Amino acid sequence: MLNMFIQDADALLEEESVEKTLSIIELITTGGTAGIIIISILALLFIVATYIYFERIFAIKEASKVDSNFMNQIRDYVSDGKVDSAQNLCMQTNSPVSRLISKGISRIGKPLDDINTAIENAGRLEIYGLEKNVSVLATISGAAPMIGFLGTVIGMILSIFEIANSGGSIDIKTLADGLYTAMTTTVGGLIVGIIAYIAYNHLVVKTNKVVYQMEANSLEFLDLLNEPI
Repeated sequence: MLNMFIQDADALLEEESVEKTLSIIELITTGGTAGIIIISILALLFIVATYIYFERIFAIKEASKVDSNFMNQIRDYVSDGKVDSAQNLCMQTNSPVSRLISKGISRIGKPLDDINTAIENAGRLEIYGLEKNVSVLATISGAAPMIGFLGTVIGMILSIFEIANSGGSIDIKTLADGLYTAMTTTVGGLIVGIIAYIAYNHLVVKTNKVVYQMEANSLEFLDLLNEPI
């Protein structure tokens, strides 16, 4: 008799443990229509953020590749008066740094201030190209948590609505949809927002490194033009 009681108790515990186990898909779908819509929006934002991050990180990595001997060759060509050779080297290299130097070489013979202005203007265009779509990540990092909190508010409204129409008897099961909507959307929004925020700041750091590289090489080129013959 005791063994049968123990077996029944074990079976009941196993059943309860099975009932408490909930997959991610079930967790999302249990949140009701509002929860599914908001989670779908967050999933779309996550895909967009992931695409922008990897597209930009590869583009910035490619832009940061500069031959360590590039400026030495430019120096030799300019010192020897081989402006066309220096320009051809810039065309072959095809990087933000080479494009800035190319712009400066095309202005050789004009006042140094004019050359500096031309390089600065070209630099702004290069920076704009490097920062393409990066601001979208910043937007997603701020918008995703707010969308998640919107789901929380909707879920709480649904729960309150169920309580108001329960006729005095509150059944936890009737509140499940609203509570699941509130919890899943909040977690989803925070996860997407945190990932987008980290990705944005990482891209900003990588972009700044390329910008500093461009500035250093531009100053080196201007110093070369300012050297006494």
